[in-house]
Amino acid sequence: MSSRSVNSENPAARPGWERTRREVVRNAVGVGVAVGAYGLSFGALATTSGLSIAQACALSVLTFTGGSQFALVGVIGAGGSPVAGIVSALLLGIRNMLYGLRLSPMLRVTGGRRLVAAHLVLDESTAMAVAQDEDRAARLGFWATGLAVFVCWNLATLIGAAGATALGDPQALGLDAAVGAAFLALLWPRLTGRGPWITALVAGAVALALTPHFPAGVPVLVAGLVAVTVGLRIPEPRS
Repeated sequence: MSSRSVNSENPAARPGWERTRREVVRNAVGVGVAVGAYGLSFGALATTSGLSIAQACALSVLTFTGGSQFALVGVIGAGGSPVAGIVSALLLGIRNMLYGLRLSPMLRVTGGRRLVAAHLVLDESTAMAVAQDEDRAARLGFWATGLAVFVCWNLATLIGAAGATALGDPQALGLDAAVGAAFLALLWPRLTGRGPWITALVAGAVALALTPHFPAGVPVLVAGLVAVTVGLRIPEPRS
């Protein structure tokens, strides 16, 4: 069998694949470290909102989606009910289901691996996968990025939660006010067009209008529903 035939059947044997593999893994690790830095904030803010170190770590392991986690601890920290916090987190997690639909034909996972893959569907792992030119590189990008973010995020959550607990009373240092700031830091990079700005402004206006009149957590929940409704009604820009 000729080397050309082997190369066509085995993508790993093609010239340049090893270089591509190294680049994808290197980028994945870089993304994992960068995103993991947010885990420090989450761990500290989770304990500030009343969660224990174990609860903060369990939330990062089991939920593992930064925006939803910040939304949950933000509602609880503001005095809202756990139910309102969970629903707010679920609303933010809807986009992950859409990512899964896009990734499914690309990853082609079956059996128990589907559960693991679903847990690793993130903004970062999806972006890394769809940025590749071939399915093999896309699968590597997805798994490498998802695992890198998972390890770094959970390790940082533990460090942040333990460090904030060691301070004694994080609220005395004003860390409780950092929940909203951290969530805005996650939101800001996504405001890249007219549609996201309109959605954010309308949802924010609704939350501000309802805050004086409803218990904590309810304005966030209603604003989330408004954001989903407005976002779906705004047409995509033509390319």
